[in-house]
Amino acid sequence: MFENQQKEVEIMMGQSPEFRSLYLKHRELDKQVRDAEFGVLPIDDITLVKLKKEKLWAKDKLTHIWESHRDIA
Repeated sequence: MFENQQKEVEIMMGQSPEFRSLYLKHRELDKQVRDAEFGVLPIDDITLVKLKKEKLWAKDKLTHIWESHRDIA
């Protein structure tokens, strides 16, 4: 997420504690999902679905904050 915009992400993380918190949470959830899919993190399917939903919620919220910030700037 925001792979080609690291500089802008760093700026947003410095300006918005909410964005920073959600961004770090999304990265952690992404790691957990990948680890589960590769079999490194042994979790059941229901837990994996919950992680994916939480990751998607975080991404949607991040995108909303990002778009709101871009509209202001």
